[in-house]
Amino acid sequence: MTGRALLGPADVPDLRLAEMVAASLGVPQVEVLACSAEVAAYDIEALTTAGRYWVRGTAGHDGVTHAFSFFVKVVQSWSRSPAFASVPESLREVAEASLPWRTEPAVYRSDLGDHLPQGLSMPRAYAVLDVDDESAAMWLGTVEADDAPWGVRTFERAAYLLGRLAVSPLVVPLQAVGHHDVVRGYAGGRVTHQVLPALRSDELWAHPLVAGAFGPELRARLLEAAESLPRLVAELDAAPLGTAHGDACPRNLLVARDAPDDFVLIDFGFWSRAPLGFDLSQLMLGELQLGQRPSSELAQLEEACLGAYVRGLRDEGCTVPIEIVRRAHALLMLLFWGLSSVPLEVLFGREGPGEADVVRERARAAEFVLDLVEATSPLTTLRAGVPS
Repeated sequence: MTGRALLGPADVPDLRLAEMVAASLGVPQVEVLACSAEVAAYDIEALTTAGRYWVRGTAGHDGVTHAFSFFVKVVQSWSRSPAFASVPESLREVAEASLPWRTEPAVYRSDLGDHLPQGLSMPRAYAVLDVDDESAAMWLGTVEADDAPWGVRTFERAAYLLGRLAVSPLVVPLQAVGHHDVVRGYAGGRVTHQVLPALRSDELWAHPLVAGAFGPELRARLLEAAESLPRLVAELDAAPLGTAHGDACPRNLLVARDAPDDFVLIDFGFWSRAPLGFDLSQLMLGELQLGQRPSSELAQLEEACLGAYVRGLRDEGCTVPIEIVRRAHALLMLLFWGLSSVPLEVLFGREGPGEADVVRERARAAEFVLDLVEATSPLTTLRAGVPS
């Protein structure tokens, strides 16, 4: 059998492939008639992704020829990425640990799919292979997804299900598969060693792409927020915790083509235990930061998604007040997105996130996040008013 050489060590033996094809077709056994691999196109760089491939072919069973397909994803330590060479030697251990590449294979090896709230699912893993000590390959079932742009109703439905996921008692035992101490790990890693030094650099603010969008007032507000980092992180210590997908942007919540109210979760690299509201940041801002959605929609999305997320919490028996979730959500947006809304990559000689209009939208979104933080009360105050 030929055509899979592209996969290299991520390939499986022919016999194993036949068993996987049979399992995917729901039959006892097959004869693989043809099979080939091709690179799957993807437009975003992922430091821990070594490759994405489509594997397609045909197989015979009882005289009938069937088509089959798999999606193969290879993940690796980001120390193998060319970008790792730019990390100072003294920070490499911290930097490597900040992107836990082993989490996604661990999630696919688990039985998480059997415990997700109704309306959420994940691709079936037909094989999870250790390629070597620093990489792994996942052979996943393909998903028939609707790639139409989302309306507010779709965001609202996604937020509701992410709220249920966050506190579902069936999912709680699976938190251990991911990583913990998400807030302090990120703040003490990327924010401290990359984001804050960049924000304090006059060179960043003088760059034409930045200066045209992030004016003096917004610069001052972001720098003030940056200097408040220890206090904000300490405040988040008081936030109630739940399960987070970790990167719940629309491209990682595939809308099932035959079930428009359901979502297939993919890309579990940041699966974690995190403060409630964590997944709302990427849900609302994931497309905006890529220039695919305007900042003018944020107010409407905020109202719809926060309310739906809390309804999801309620339907799983969680009674945390909405004001606490809103405050935690605001702080998380500031920490994980707002402080790095400025296109820091231009300081390192890399291309910006798009044309000037994309950067302007990011600036307006940063203002929205800062306003939300200012409009909410500290968690310590809010939690003091909650009966024990």
